[in-house]
Amino acid sequence: MAPVVQIEEIHKIYESGEVPVHAVRGVSLDIHKGEFVALMGASGSGKSTLMNLLGCLDRPTKGTYKLDGIDVSGLDKNELADLRNRKLGFVFQGFNLLARTSALENVELPMLYGRHRRMSTAQIRDRAMECLESVGLTNRADHMPNQLSGGQQQRVAIARGLVNQPQVLLADEPTGNLDSRTSVEVMGVFQKLNEAGITIVMVTHELDIARYCKRNLILRDGVVVRDEAVKDRSIAAEELAKLKTAETAAKLLASPAA
Repeated sequence: MAPVVQIEEIHKIYESGEVPVHAVRGVSLDIHKGEFVALMGASGSGKSTLMNLLGCLDRPTKGTYKLDGIDVSGLDKNELADLRNRKLGFVFQGFNLLARTSALENVELPMLYGRHRRMSTAQIRDRAMECLESVGLTNRADHMPNQLSGGQQQRVAIARGLVNQPQVLLADEPTGNLDSRTSVEVMGVFQKLNEAGITIVMVTHELDIARYCKRNLILRDGVVVRDEAVKDRSIAAEELAKLKTAETAAKLLASPAA
């Protein structure tokens, strides 16, 4: 099966100032359906630039990027926007929820554009509720963001990222604004989604978060210096088990204390 993400000799050079900044230097990478990948590295390593390229938020200076078999290099701005809406889901560190809009309405928002505009209001609502259910938040559907904890807000953001049934879910430091316990709970949601077949690529600088993934890519100076499978996820599994005991992750994550 062809990779869902395939990049070959990708470079990104910023021409700002007198000295060009070579943020990504000849990275080649395949990511297959069902993988859970962490992009890691220090500040300035190129991980955020690479994530922007994967998310079609920026164009490579050189190289080829195919997303689900589609070569993105020749697409114009409107075609790129449509591709992002159809093929990609995004989760950000800062949640980016609309303050005066309910959790359910925040999840519905991406479906108001592109192919989903032909869906009825009832179909859009049903799909959004399915996604809230997948992150354990159906009982918070009518709550505003200021009525939700940080972990609950991030789970709404995850549901929003899933609502268009993307080929890849891209998460940029999704636990960066959360405490340790809530970070573990949110990573439990990501693991649950990955076990259901969702492909996830996550930027993180935290080793204790990266161990929840299946594959770690370490970047330095715009180059992938290590690409390794996470061999021992038992520590992460033990921490999740402490939180969820005999209950399912979804039931735990739906609790008001989350």
